Amino acid sequence: MQRKYFGTDGIRGRVGEPPITPDLVMKLGWAVGRTLASAETARRGDHPGVLIGKDTRISGYLLEAALEAGLSAAGVDVHLCGPLPTPGIAYLTRALRLSAGIVISASHNPFEDNGIKFFSSAGAKLPDNVEAAIERCMDAPLACVASADLGKAWRVDDAAGRYVEFCKSTFPSELDLHGWRIVVDCAHGAAYHVAPHVFHELGAEVISVGAEPDGLNINAGTGATHPQFLAEQMRAHGADLGIALDGDGDRLVMADRDGRTYDGDQLLYVIACDYQRRRVANGGVVGTLMSNLGFEQALARRDIPLSRAKVGDRYVLEQMQAQGWLLGGENSGHIICLDKHTTGDAIVAALAVLRALIEQKQTLAQATAAVTMFPQRLINVPVHRGWDWHANATVQHAERAAVATLGDAGRVLLRPSGTEPVLRVMVEARDAHLADREAQSLAETIAKAAGTPL
Repeated sequence: MQRKYFGTDGIRGRVGEPPITPDLVMKLGWAVGRTLASAETARRGDHPGVLIGKDTRISGYLLEAALEAGLSAAGVDVHLCGPLPTPGIAYLTRALRLSAGIVISASHNPFEDNGIKFFSSAGAKLPDNVEAAIERCMDAPLACVASADLGKAWRVDDAAGRYVEFCKSTFPSELDLHGWRIVVDCAHGAAYHVAPHVFHELGAEVISVGAEPDGLNINAGTGATHPQFLAEQMRAHGADLGIALDGDGDRLVMADRDGRTYDGDQLLYVIACDYQRRRVANGGVVGTLMSNLGFEQALARRDIPLSRAKVGDRYVLEQMQAQGWLLGGENSGHIICLDKHTTGDAIVAALAVLRALIEQKQTLAQATAAVTMFPQRLINVPVHRGWDWHANATVQHAERAAVATLGDAGRVLLRPSGTEPVLRVMVEARDAHLADREAQSLAETIAKAAGTPL
């Protein structure tokens, strides 16, 4: 699908610049409402209902109001829950039996950015055909339904508490976290008033950091995208375990008492081995094109197959459902436990790791000892929008040369960004110097061929 507005995970950009402007976001709300209404009204004969949640960015107030106006104009009822992690919106959309959920968040991006992403009534990311229908509707003139048919709006006052209870319900009732001293880094984001309570109510001594949002400090030097902050906090507080989330609460990074950090591949390995041990695993694990080769090899030694999807947790979920598998995720920290939730959830994934450690009496270092991570070098090469790197003979030759040089000891991946005009160059190899050299050489070749500065 040729996308005009949607990227790999909804719509995202700089606030005040298209498509994240008040008028376009109101039109988006209307288009979503029209698309939902055409299906829901025919099926149920009443107003569709949509849940809107957000992270802690100051622009959330503006975009929430714009979406509400657009949805109401389309005859859709709106339920507002305020700041709540993305997976919390997915859960409540299902629990409240609503037609869709909308999250106002730019995830791990700085506060100047914001975005809109969507969940279906089943709590899953919208499929491509629904996004295509919304984009087509965006090109139509905005028209308001009759006054008697306008949507209404309500506040969901107990949203955070309901989500806390849901997260706790995914942890075995016969276990608790008494005796654990845990640092929880909320990235000044949507989980600031949720994540610390989950672990505290399960018995842990919680040291909460990154939990003072002011609208401008989300992801600023803290959270899953800045794991060095978590490592520093671990050493400063002498904690047993560290948990870092990103701004919208769906990415997870963890740290041990020595300050060593663990990414999504390593944590997914711990969960997969635990599912295998408990004989609840169903098939294998879905990763992405970015999943580390060392992770894949470690799974293979446990006879756990890895299937690679396109980058993006929506594609991971689609492949999990197609394969009938329970586990999947990305090395960035999106981890999906499909027996517990319909989408990636950092809190639920952290509890799954904790269960594995407690029941097997292991540390994170012990549980991940079999995974030898290959060094990866990622370079973002600016390119002109619409530039077709596939058709460039120089780039194709350089890519083949890099693949030949690495042989079986590494991988090369070229991937256009879904949110910005860059071509991502990833080279993975057993030797870090080789990965650096090949990535830099390939990036320079691409920049020259594209006529852009590196």
